[in-house]
Amino acid sequence: MKNIEVNGLEEIHNRNLDISSYIVDDEHILITGEFKEKNLITVYERSGEPIEPNIFHHMQIQLLVKNAELKIVDTHTKIPGAPHDDLCRKMENSLDKIKGLNIAPGFTSKVKKIAGGIKGCVHLTTLLLSMASAALQGHWIFEARKEHRSENSELDIEKYLVDTCWAWRKDGPLAKNLKIKNNS
Repeated sequence: MKNIEVNGLEEIHNRNLDISSYIVDDEHILITGEFKEKNLITVYERSGEPIEPNIFHHMQIQLLVKNAELKIVDTHTKIPGAPHDDLCRKMENSLDKIKGLNIAPGFTSKVKKIAGGIKGCVHLTTLLLSMASAALQGHWIFEARKEHRSENSELDIEKYLVDTCWAWRKDGPLAKNLKIKNNS
């Protein structure tokens, strides 16, 4: 398919994830995430009742992460708005069991076992999994802010990068260059 120009098309739906990282102290970063989903046109209930354009999913997660091992020390989840407010807000504690998990290979499958399917909220899980990769970026930026930092990160960079994408494939130039630096 070639690129389709969206100018002039009617936009009907928007999903927005906003994720930021903050320095808390010398050992911790805070990862904040917000999920907002909007219908941009009037839609109708099965009964025929109209629903005007609005935000129908609004979720927020905070993760306090111990930077050295990317360990989730604490969480806070809030659902300011959802289609079934009272029912959906019961999921605000569904991520409590991720406390103590390290954001590392295997994290996604652990989260899905803890809060996937009927044990949780697909929108919170979507936000959390996006926040996990952002936490890794936040960690590297936290470490890179030091002007005189060592070449070796506290985290095993091979574990987090090699074979995660085409650029970091095991037989590619980035991974080979990493091995050369580690062997010198």
